[in-house]
Amino acid sequence: MDFWKQFKPGFTILAPMEGVTDIAFRQVVAKAARPDIFYTEFTNVNSYTSEKGRHNALERFRVEESEYPIVPQIWGTKPEMFTETAQALKKAGFPAVDINMGCPDRHVVATGGGSGLIRTPELAAEIIRAAKLAGLPVSVKTRLGYSRVDEWRGWLTGLLQETPAALTIHLRTKKEMSKVAAHYELIPEIVALKNDISPDTTLIVNGDIERPADAQQFIEMGADGIMIGRGVFHNPFCFEKTPRAHDREELIDLMRYHLDLYEKYQLSPYDPLKHFYKIYINNFPGASEIRECLMQTKNITEARLILDQL
Repeated sequence: MDFWKQFKPGFTILAPMEGVTDIAFRQVVAKAARPDIFYTEFTNVNSYTSEKGRHNALERFRVEESEYPIVPQIWGTKPEMFTETAQALKKAGFPAVDINMGCPDRHVVATGGGSGLIRTPELAAEIIRAAKLAGLPVSVKTRLGYSRVDEWRGWLTGLLQETPAALTIHLRTKKEMSKVAAHYELIPEIVALKNDISPDTTLIVNGDIERPADAQQFIEMGADGIMIGRGVFHNPFCFEKTPRAHDREELIDLMRYHLDLYEKYQLSPYDPLKHFYKIYINNFPGASEIRECLMQTKNITEARLILDQL
């Protein structure tokens, strides 16, 4: 069975987020309320195929059995490197591979990768074909267009003609970033286009979704699954099938678990970990003062001491 066909309509995915969805945070989310599918952080195929960058790439592909099913996401501009990387991922036991064609980061776009590929559709198609040579189901995560929303039809048509196993669409353009509301009104037209060109492609939607219940309308429109990104920062329990209230103790316990995992996997440096503290120390009396103290800490030991005083 194709990897994507095992999931019933309405399945959920934690979005791949640079500097966020590493091995530690994925397990935090799994403990809180796991999605149906995880993605890794995106990894440059240039790094994986070079001796100098391979160690960093392998770190990004490090996963625990408890995280399966998990899909590695890769990016770049050299088709032959996508073939080599996808072959290695298949050998490592991953069930599928996803290509990032939507990242709006200016450094990524400057290389022609991420959403920069929207401007070079022929190269994007060649990359999909190259990744398929490894024999894994190949999916793509992208945006509606580069500068204008009305680019979506031509851009998505080209992608669908390559019959990706799945297509995830962040319903904004690269230019829009996350500054405007996602264009969910386009879902029925996108579904019709997909069904006409590549009916077997699984369609996933992304952008502004806070919890699965909020996205049920999109499933009714014809989407197969949903992907949640920034919503997990507002609520680490966002994937709960039956949402409930969570008290301060649960959030702090989850933060302790994150600190433990950060140490266990010897992740570094320490400061990036501070970006997560607002997830746990939030929405209870005194939270802002506690966060301010945590932001002054220099290591995990100091952070634990503050939590012990609560």
